[in-house]
Amino acid sequence: EPGFPAEKSSSVAQKKARVLVGVTGSVAALKLPLLIAELLKIPGLEVKVITTERAKHFYSVQEIPVTLYSDEDEWQLWKGRSDPVLHIELRRWADLMLVAPLDANTLAKLANGICDNLLTCVIRAWDLSKPLLFCPAMNTAMWEHPITAQQVEQLKGFGYTEIPCVVKKLVCGDEGQ
Repeated sequence: EPGFPAEKSSSVAQKKARVLVGVTGSVAALKLPLLIAELLKIPGLEVKVITTERAKHFYSVQEIPVTLYSDEDEWQLWKGRSDPVLHIELRRWADLMLVAPLDANTLAKLANGICDNLLTCVIRAWDLSKPLLFCPAMNTAMWEHPITAQQVEQLKGFGYTEIPCVVKKLVCGDEGQ
C-alpha cells in the first residue's frame, strides 16, 4: 500500500481478488482469450471462467489459461447428497462476476429467472452483496428491439451493473451498437 515501508507491506499477506467470468454465445465471445489475458495482467487477480455451450463455438479452449467450467462439470461433480454443488461453490468463491459477452438469449433467461445451465444457475444464486457486471453483445437489430431495453432494466433492477455497448462495425458487416 502507498505510504507503507516496503518491509511492512511485504510481510502482509495479500488476499487475491477472485473474478468469475461468464461467457455466452455471442460472436463477441471471440474476444474471450484477449479478455482473460488482460485480466491476468492485473496483480493479485484470480480468474475462473464459466462458458455456455454455444460460446464454445467462438474460441479455442486451449487459448484459455485459467480454469474453464461448463454444464458438463456441474453434473460430473455431483454424485450424492454430501457432494459439493458447483454453481454454489463458484458463487461462494467469487468476489465479483463479469458476464462478457451477454448474448440476447441469456439476457432473456436472466431477466425471467430461467436457470437451465451452469452460468444461469450461478447468476440465479448470486450473492447480491457482491458486484455483478454484464456486457450485452448482440446484433444491432436485436439490441434495438424493445424487449431488450426491458430485460436490461430488469437486470439493473436486481442490482447488476451494465457495461454499455459501443458503436462499431459488427462481424456481420452492419454498423451500430
